[in-house]
Formats: sequence, C-alpha cells, structure tokens
Amino acid sequence: MKDYRTIIVGTDGSALAEPTVGRAAWLAKHDDADLVIVCAYAQLSRRTEAKNVATLGGDSRTGQVLGREAASVALAEAMRVATAERATVAAALLIDGDPSTALVVTAEDRSADLIVLGALHDRSLADRVLGWTATEVTKRARCDVLIVRPEYDQGDLAVPEDAPAE
Repeated sequence: MKDYRTIIVGTDGSALAEPTVGRAAWLAKHDDADLVIVCAYAQLSRRTEAKNVATLGGDSRTGQVLGREAASVALAEAMRVATAERATVAAALLIDGDPSTALVVTAEDRSADLIVLGALHDRSLADRVLGWTATEVTKRARCDVLIVRPEYDQGDLAVPEDAPAE
C-alpha cells in the first residue's frame, strides 16, 4: 500500500463538503501528505448564461457554486475543517470553471496521488445522461479517486450561491 504525497479535495459548501474535506484531511494527516483544497465556481456573464440556457434548455451551472463570494465562504469552511484535522494545507484554490476540470487539472499540475470528492447516489436519468463531477473525474483523472458518500440519505443537497443583488 502506497502513501499519498499530495491529495486534492473538492469542496462546494454543501452538506456533503464537510465530511468529504474531513476524510481528505484525515488521510493527508495520516500519510503526512500535502492537502490542496479546490472550490470551482461559476461566474458567467449574462450573455454566456443566456446562450447556455438557450442551447442546453436550462441553467448549465446546476450543482456548481454560483459566484466568487459563495465560493470563498465554502473554501473558508473547508479550511476550518482541514485545520481541525491538523492537515498540512499546501493551497486553497478558487477556480472559475467546471468542477471536474478544475480538480483534474489541479491534480495534474501538482502531481497529485489522490483526488477526494463527494457524490450522491444516482437520482435521475438526467444525472446519468449529463454526468456528474464524480463521473467525469473518475474518467479523466490519472491518479486514484476516492468518492465520499453521505452517511444517510440527505435528499438533495443545496450548493451555495451569492445572494442576489438588491
């Protein structure tokens, strides 16, 4: 069994993020590995958003953290969890873009040995057809991938977004 040197963990601020980051932090502490926390978010212009809605028939950002402020809050919470586990956090990254791409590219850039992310069980045909972040990461990652599942059925987990401007 090999020890991990660099572990990437994705966070989105949902209820599943805390146990996911906690598991990654525990592994990083156990293996004396560097932990890199990644929070990908969507910051689309109104024009791009309208194009995506017209093309895809809905909000293409479903399941993503919406806005840099909400992503910053999610990242700060992930840092709190990792620090409580006494993991060595090498970096905490906010990345504007697709979560699966952010995780895979960060893992490649940092020569990571493991990506940790949370995933729910398949709930609908649309989820299976469109693919989840976990599905895309497991297809594209060149390193090990650990999927953290919720301890019990928590229903749909909301992903945070910036408060609407008033």
